[in-house]
Amino acid sequence: MDNIEQIIPEYSGVLRSHRIEIPDSISKCGGIRIFGRLIKSLVFSTDIAIIRNINADAVIAVYPFTPQPIISYALITASDIPVFCGVGGGTTTGSRVVQLATDAEFQGAVGIVLNSPTRNSTIKKVRKVIDIPIVLTVASENDNISERLESGAAILNVSAAARTPWLVEKIRKEHPSIAIVATGGPNEQSILDTVNAGANAITWTPPTTGEIFKTMMEKYRNIV
Repeated sequence: MDNIEQIIPEYSGVLRSHRIEIPDSISKCGGIRIFGRLIKSLVFSTDIAIIRNINADAVIAVYPFTPQPIISYALITASDIPVFCGVGGGTTTGSRVVQLATDAEFQGAVGIVLNSPTRNSTIKKVRKVIDIPIVLTVASENDNISERLESGAAILNVSAAARTPWLVEKIRKEHPSIAIVATGGPNEQSILDTVNAGANAITWTPPTTGEIFKTMMEKYRNIV
């Protein structure tokens, strides 16, 4: 049996066969093991219908509004995969962030996500009250990564648009053992570039329900 590739049986059913598949290239990364679960792919979405119909390992639920516990509760309750909840750090600051992080942990989040402007003092306060990992978004090379890690960040979420692979490589050289999640970009090659740069896991933005509906409706219209 040596050197023989093992066949992995698969079952997708009929009704659930129409689902979103993450890019195959994401499987090339090593992953991050959190509470015993290996996570390589994170879907960037707050759409429950998308979350329930995608084969990603986890959800990164960050949105451009003030975080609300009712939203994180709905996502965690409906999701069948682990959820990383955004709890602010930009517009939402200080003690409110600490409270939101505590609420997210009690609701069942596997980790919390802080925005890149978050002050180190806030990271320290959050670290004191939660046991789940703090994921800190890094959007620029101007961030002092060492200070962020010392403050309590456990995972870096690198999101620097087209410069993401470059920034991941830079951080990896300076911090060889730190866990790095990074945006994969628009295609298989951009994902591979990010993985090869040193990302442990990849966040991926799926098509919207509107885009998926458009494809389905075009198909339906051609049915005679």
